[in-house]
Amino acid sequence: MIVNTTVDAEQAWQDLQRIRVPQERVYDEIERCAHDDAKPTYTTAAIMWVFIATWGLKLPEWAFWLVLVAYVALLGTLAVFFSRRSRVRLHRSRYSWRQFATFFAGMIVTAAVILISGHLAESLAPPFRSLIQATVSTGVFALFTGPANRWAVGTLRTRASRAADAGVGR
Repeated sequence: MIVNTTVDAEQAWQDLQRIRVPQERVYDEIERCAHDDAKPTYTTAAIMWVFIATWGLKLPEWAFWLVLVAYVALLGTLAVFFSRRSRVRLHRSRYSWRQFATFFAGMIVTAAVILISGHLAESLAPPFRSLIQATVSTGVFALFTGPANRWAVGTLRTRASRAADAGVGR
């Protein structure tokens, strides 16, 4: 059974534009957040600085674990707050490998800087070495996060256009 239907090219084009314009707005909003919104980065860096600076206080073990739990809880609350504040969200299938690579590379770089700066501060034996370690670590974190976020979301729009082009060829 063969069914022939006529397709109005103008109507098809208008339908495509109705779909494409909101999609472009989503990518614009995500790119804007990655480029302009530094508040989550600086808030995370401040919380991280306070946590690392407490290492020099020689707290009892139970107090250290209490501070660690508070640190993780604050980071979790911050993540929930800033993720809900965003007006748009990507479907899980739209996240690229770059975003996962950025997350894991950030963890590795931050941990390495914390360990290296701690070892260096310990070998130099300056007073208030945990403050130096905290400052260096959060500085590297803040410097790494901005460019890494921009790199991670930079391919979202091109991936979407490639997927749309592949869908047109079907």
